[in-house]
Amino acid sequence: MGKPPGDDVSYRVIQWATGNTGQRALREVIRDPGLDLVGLLVYDQAKEGVDAGKLCDEDNTGVMATTDRNAVMDLNADCCVYMPRATGRGRTRAGLTEDELVADVVALLEAGTNVVTTVSDLFARGARLSDENRARVLAACEKGKASVWASGSDPGFITETLPMALLSLQRRVDLIELEEFGDLSHRPSAHMVMEQMRFGKPLTEFDPDRRKNHLFGEYQLPLSVLADLAGFEIDEWTAEGGVAAAKEDLTIVAGEIKKGTAAAQRIVIHGRSGGVDKLRFTQYGFVAMDVEPDWGLQPTGWRVRIHGDAPFDVSMPFPVPLDDLASVVPAFNANGPVNAIPYVCEARPGLLTTEDLPHILPRGPRQ
Repeated sequence: MGKPPGDDVSYRVIQWATGNTGQRALREVIRDPGLDLVGLLVYDQAKEGVDAGKLCDEDNTGVMATTDRNAVMDLNADCCVYMPRATGRGRTRAGLTEDELVADVVALLEAGTNVVTTVSDLFARGARLSDENRARVLAACEKGKASVWASGSDPGFITETLPMALLSLQRRVDLIELEEFGDLSHRPSAHMVMEQMRFGKPLTEFDPDRRKNHLFGEYQLPLSVLADLAGFEIDEWTAEGGVAAAKEDLTIVAGEIKKGTAAAQRIVIHGRSGGVDKLRFTQYGFVAMDVEPDWGLQPTGWRVRIHGDAPFDVSMPFPVPLDDLASVVPAFNANGPVNAIPYVCEARPGLLTTEDLPHILPRGPRQ
């Protein structure tokens, strides 16, 4: 549904789902004068018939939430902000299988409705989908002359948008290092922190395969996109895990951590060419920064290092107290897709990555 980009353009938008990220996206769609909310799909029957504005602490919009999938499909919208919860391999918390998810997306695309989404199944141009389902999505893009753009904060911003900016000044790139730091010491969920993550447990109880396999499945394909952007030919992908011990007794919100027990863990994904690392992604989770061995842990946030002829070392700690972080995180995931709406609506049909779009700005595209 192409429209000439400009200040006077308004795009008709459907918001699909209102979890933490979807609710933030809904709010930003309502607030944007260049976007016209025309439909809202929810999964919770209790939200049926509730005004969209009420669901995100905005004024009434006159658009009522519905659980009727067909009702929003028939709206002839320009774009759908598609955000069912907890996507990934297998079944989502919203009850979607891959086939059901693809059925949603195909129906939207065939109707000419573009899709922006945080669904990880659609990252890396849908490479995670089965061959049959990916072909269905591509055929729907051609039929409806519509596009899909999938991204988030991590993977997404940190694996595409920011590295692309840093790569723009390189002529030779030797290695890209991405690091994610997550301080869990203020998390109130004792079960998640102490049982699922195994903090405070003996080091021998740490099983790297539990998190390694999940993380590898989530990140390897988006990292492959980054490797392609850098011009790397990766012939081997591997992952490994590690654990570090507290150097003293400490108390965190979720419980007690004794000296010598697990206080930090990491998963490292390596993309190698000829046995040499060309791309390395490390995710750290910790409840103490002073650990043994010393991993050089940093506050919650990201670090990106480009080793090349124009080297960079960029650290980005989140400038938000840990107790307030939960209120900010949805913006990291929701704002990018909302900002991308006009760009995706004007893009060529197909499964897109950030590489396929102009630089995404809150103001939208200009002629």
